Amino acid sequence: MARLQILEYPDPRLRTRAKPVEVFDSALARVAEDMLETMYTAPGIGLAATQVDYHKRLIVMDVSEGRTEPMVFCNPEIVSAEGTGIGEEGCLSVPGVFDEVKRAVKIRARARDVAGKEFEVELEGLAAVCLQHEMDHLEGKLFVDYLSDLKRERIRKKLDKDRKERNVRPSDTAAARAY
Repeated sequence: MARLQILEYPDPRLRTRAKPVEVFDSALARVAEDMLETMYTAPGIGLAATQVDYHKRLIVMDVSEGRTEPMVFCNPEIVSAEGTGIGEEGCLSVPGVFDEVKRAVKIRARARDVAGKEFEVELEGLAAVCLQHEMDHLEGKLFVDYLSDLKRERIRKKLDKDRKERNVRPSDTAAARAY
């Protein structure tokens, strides 16, 4: 397995809409394994393929307490949603930033596993929020898009400052200014 680079906001590649997974093979399984390793190492509870510059509809997540229950979703879709709640979210692509976002608290989702087998799952609480958050990534949307323009600009400036302090240069920061 390999640890993948996680793209950071405001990298424009995070705005790419992912294409459906059409080939379910060992290469896809390897990408999912690499994404899980990357997510666990970061550490995080969810990761969408677009965050690692792989623009297919693929999500990995593990919200279990011991991080021992990985889930992989290919071509996920929400079949039904119930209730709404506001909770604090963070994102591996927006490091160190947390803010409140309104989401459904219970969802039923349909997806395929890495072998292409369709399944449905009912999720609630953190798992439901996590899948919705990661599905937004597949549409080129980030949790900061739910925030005001002023908050987004402050976040962008904070991340630019943090990158300078770490001496890390994002790929094409100037082009990434667009929200």
